[in-house]
Amino acid sequence: MPELPEVETVRIGISPHLTNKHIQSLIVRQRQLRWPIPEGLESQVAGAKIHSVTRRAKYLLINITQGTIIVHLGMSGSLRIVPITSPVYAHDHYDMILPDNQCLRYRDPRRFGALLWHPASPETHPLLSNLGPEPLEPGFNGSIQEGRSPRYLIRADSRLKPDQVVFWFGNGIYFPRLGEPPELYVGLELDGLIIAPPTLS
Repeated sequence: MPELPEVETVRIGISPHLTNKHIQSLIVRQRQLRWPIPEGLESQVAGAKIHSVTRRAKYLLINITQGTIIVHLGMSGSLRIVPITSPVYAHDHYDMILPDNQCLRYRDPRRFGALLWHPASPETHPLLSNLGPEPLEPGFNGSIQEGRSPRYLIRADSRLKPDQVVFWFGNGIYFPRLGEPPELYVGLELDGLIIAPPTLS
């Protein structure tokens, strides 16, 4: 599964190919991803100018005049800039056609990714509105957690998701206790901020 640093690397890689370009068309071959690709999205984005490619947590945000195209890679998704004449394979689910005979192609064997549309500020989308602070932003430091305990225990079955505390870089580590459900211990040290797992007794 692509983790946050990999998603940021994808953003950096595709951004120069998309920014200030116009979407010629969107070709959707498979709508049934984690959430269905919205009907009519092709006509909504055709001809739109891409102003920027940003990221919120693991969501890539392609910002156009009319709104935001939200992309998630899921467990096995990838984005590549390829010539539009490149052969199309079984798991190539959509192409965003760009100028100069190039396209942004999405491949996802497991189909756990997403291509969504939001006509307003991306921060108001239900998938993004409750996320915690970004750990890769310059302002992320110990002051964010001022007044909070530096120790967190997040149970695997808790309703509090780890990304509501802070969006985590990678996978959590599970340490099952004998006779109890697994518990997720999160440890982080960054710029003086320490979020450490409780001591096992």
